[in-house]
Amino acid sequence: MQFAGPLRRVHVHDAAKGDSLFLFTNNFELSAHTISALYRRRWQVELFFKRIKQHLRLRAFFGRTPNAVQVQIWTAICAYLLTAIARKQMNLSQSLHQILQIVSVSAFEQTSLQELVTEYAQETFPPASANQLLFNDI
Repeated sequence: MQFAGPLRRVHVHDAAKGDSLFLFTNNFELSAHTISALYRRRWQVELFFKRIKQHLRLRAFFGRTPNAVQVQIWTAICAYLLTAIARKQMNLSQSLHQILQIVSVSAFEQTSLQELVTEYAQETFPPASANQLLFNDI
């Protein structure tokens, strides 16, 4: 990787964790503490987008214009937040991920969320067998 111009190396030490990190920047005017704080905030943004990809299932965008992408992201965020609010208000024991899966397969059913979650919670699946064959009688 090539950089144009001189770079500044900032050493950051986290005393609580005992970790050290070196950050590189082309900004020579800000203090090392400010550079560290900016990188920490940037890392929070990266974690936010990682979480969005994991939980909102945004694998592909239906449109290619900036407006279409923004609408799809905002719609997914709204669905995620509404589900989180419903989970908290209804004191549901399932994880947010499980509830989102239930909602995604039942999106067009006219059933309350409480009934859907209860219905899927009562389903039991057979435990995984040590036998990896499709038929147990072979």
